[in-house]
Amino acid sequence: MDGDYIIGGIFSIHYYMHTVKHNYTTMPEPPRCTGSMDSRELRFSRAMVFAIEEINNSTELLPGITLGYEIHDSCASVPVAVQVASQFSNGLDPVFYTGDNCSQAGMVMAMVGESGSTPSISMSRILGSFNIAQVSHFATCACLSDKQQYPNFFRTIPSDQFQADALAKLVKHFGWTWIGAVHSDSDYGNNGMASFLQAAQKEGICVEYSESFYRTHPRSRIQRVADVIRRSTAVVVVAFVASGDMRILLQELSHKPPPPRQWIGSESWVTDPDMLRFNFCAGAIGFGIEQSVIPGLREFLLDLSPTEVAASPLLTEFWEDAFNCRLGKSAAIDERVCDGSEDIQTLQRPYTDTSQLRVTNMAYKAVYAIAHAIHNEVCQDTHSTAQCDKFTRIESKQVLTQLKKLNFTKNGYDVSFDANGDPVARYELVNWQKSESGSIEMVTVGHYDASLPDGQEFHINRNLTWVDSDTQVPVSVCSDSCPPGTRKVLQKGKPICCYDCIPCPDGKISNNTDSPDCFSCPKEFWPNTERDTCLPKPVEFLSFDEVLGIILAAFSVGGACLAIITAAVFFRHRSSPIVRANNSELSFLLLFSLTLCFLCSLTFIGAPSDWSCMLRHTAFGITFVLCISCVLGKTMVVLMAFRSTLPGSNVMKWFGPPQQRMTVVSFTFIQVLICAIWLGLSPPFPMKNLTIYKERIILECALGSAVGFWVVLGYIGLLAVFCFVLAVLARKLPDHFNEAKLITFSMLVFCAVWITFIPAYVSSPGKFTVAVEIFAILASSFGMILCIFAPKCYIILFKPEKNTKKHLMNKN
Repeated sequence: MDGDYIIGGIFSIHYYMHTVKHNYTTMPEPPRCTGSMDSRELRFSRAMVFAIEEINNSTELLPGITLGYEIHDSCASVPVAVQVASQFSNGLDPVFYTGDNCSQAGMVMAMVGESGSTPSISMSRILGSFNIAQVSHFATCACLSDKQQYPNFFRTIPSDQFQADALAKLVKHFGWTWIGAVHSDSDYGNNGMASFLQAAQKEGICVEYSESFYRTHPRSRIQRVADVIRRSTAVVVVAFVASGDMRILLQELSHKPPPPRQWIGSESWVTDPDMLRFNFCAGAIGFGIEQSVIPGLREFLLDLSPTEVAASPLLTEFWEDAFNCRLGKSAAIDERVCDGSEDIQTLQRPYTDTSQLRVTNMAYKAVYAIAHAIHNEVCQDTHSTAQCDKFTRIESKQVLTQLKKLNFTKNGYDVSFDANGDPVARYELVNWQKSESGSIEMVTVGHYDASLPDGQEFHINRNLTWVDSDTQVPVSVCSDSCPPGTRKVLQKGKPICCYDCIPCPDGKISNNTDSPDCFSCPKEFWPNTERDTCLPKPVEFLSFDEVLGIILAAFSVGGACLAIITAAVFFRHRSSPIVRANNSELSFLLLFSLTLCFLCSLTFIGAPSDWSCMLRHTAFGITFVLCISCVLGKTMVVLMAFRSTLPGSNVMKWFGPPQQRMTVVSFTFIQVLICAIWLGLSPPFPMKNLTIYKERIILECALGSAVGFWVVLGYIGLLAVFCFVLAVLARKLPDHFNEAKLITFSMLVFCAVWITFIPAYVSSPGKFTVAVEIFAILASSFGMILCIFAPKCYIILFKPEKNTKKHLMNKN
């Protein structure tokens, strides 16, 4: 249609271009389109015509000025698109002027299109040289945002960079980490998939395969892609594919449908109503351009008169294909002739479907954007009306400049371009859901707005239906999530989403799902059985509540009672010869010290404290020295008593009762002094032993100074050995009141116990160290009281006839 200013248009109404083998003997035929018609693209072109007629009838936009148009079919091919671009830039006048002054008066002011990214790139390189603005309604390749390469390119549809980010966030939102990917082998598919894979990698998503194809590829190539989808383990397939390419792939898959696959689609095909016939894709989700309403468009599309149809080859082809008839003289003998009774309103084609106008609105807005740019250049806006001069000759460069500054609203939708020629990215989340009739319909279930802050762009407001009409989100992972208590170990040679779950080692936990590593618990904590949390380590010490502590405490109290009972027996029979003959004063002191020895073992039982730690070791050391000092005194008295019976011997005056008491006090004082120095310099103290057992804490008494402990123990041992030697020397002395043999046995038991104590003490772990020490104390104490006092008590209680001076003095 002619007009004061011409707007160009180009749409991919057909899918293929007729290819001719040139023989270089005849003039090549002009390129022509073949294959089936995309009635959706036809609707786009008709929407452009509708917008221009609407503008021409407007009194606010370009009043008094008529816009014309020239619309071409690109056949979705680069050669045809380049030819059209050349025609637009060379002018519309078919007459070739040979004069020197070339006029650009016939050049288009701007153009709408192309639908595909690859043809748009080719056209932009040509049109950009002539400063002709190109406003695309459907070319989404992110590469076209590069203003250095494509300074004249604008679009009303968002860039694929936004869609790729949105798709990656969508996949991440539903927990899918193992996906397949297919894309068109074109600028649209290659650039879109590259952007998606980059975004997916940032989100931690792994891609099992990434296959590319194009509708003109051999069928074997399409079959190979279909087989990859069938054999894959990924349930989710992200398809960044142009609508025409996707149709070819789905047709191939429909011959032998794959296992259930959750399709995630790019805007190009997921909102194409013609795709809804592929039932095995039910549950597909993807992003679509926001729906819109264009008042009057449906009536315009359906108001096709026979004259208008016959005047347009494209409308003629559409009509004949839709009603399976032939118009006019073109009909063959065996073909049905269109008789005019055909009703276009009965058609179920994308051309007549205006229920979800998405890309159609993008084409509509593109026309209005160009019209506003022309208006701003040739019209002067006053308070209420605009004054336009249709005779103003403007160049396309002026329209290009005005497009960069545009900002207006049409039908409630804002139209503006950023520095890259892109609009604000807003999408609807579309879900293919089965209706009650069994057909598939597109349902808007959410929105995505790239202008919102990070993390708030995504919003779902309706329930989704998944593959196989399931209401549960499908699972698509290479490996199941590792539960807390395990860590991820990557499988060799596979992506990071493929891993094994290894239990955490001893002492370490992981409290998060899919933890890459385990970490150690604090020193005083230990993992639970599941190794997903740290629990306080159980504190262990020899207590009065456990069986071992009760047994040792019973023996300790029993030994003390035995010593007290023995002392009572001795006190009751203190005047008897056997008591008097065995140095009763030292015997009572020995029994008292043995009682303390038995009782001091109780200080080793129970939770260690500062006082109990100091008391247990010092009490043990002092009472044992007191005990051995008494035994040593008794031994020396016996030995010296027999030495003093020799003629001229006066030894016993040095071993009387005062000297015996002094001996005991002196030996004991030395031990008290050693303990005092030990406590003064580095006393024992309670500590938590975390090294013996990893899983529990041992409460024990640290020695403070190991030298002090071993000096105390060594001093006891020295006295014991000295006493043992003296007892051995006196063991064969005559007379029944000689107790040297008994002392010898008691010291033998004592030394044997403490010699075996040392390795047992060093090697015993935890609370058993304390138990060994208590056992040594009790065993040596019982050894002395039984060896020294048991025979005497037996005679006193059961053999009183032997408890006489005559019997004791009997040498036979």
